[in-house]
Amino acid sequence: MTVNELKESDIQTINKKLIESLENYRKTIAFMACDAPLELLGLPKVTQTILLNAGCLRIYDLFDRDFTEIKGLGATRIRDLTTRLNEFLSIC
Repeated sequence: MTVNELKESDIQTINKKLIESLENYRKTIAFMACDAPLELLGLPKVTQTILLNAGCLRIYDLFDRDFTEIKGLGATRIRDLTTRLNEFLSIC
């Protein structure tokens, strides 16, 4: 079968699978780029200890995390954490 013989529905299916594959690849690369210890963010020791106790050992552990649910992080620490995380992500 050649490209010219493909049905429109087959082409749409192939395009959909390609887009899904590229999206999965993008997510994988993003996680690999952030596979670094939490200490790399240069957070204050108190904030770092709170995050470690909450199970955040690597920077990618902070992704899709609601910081307000982590006991001990107040508004100031969350603001500092998101600033440091944004700075790190801007160089990745």
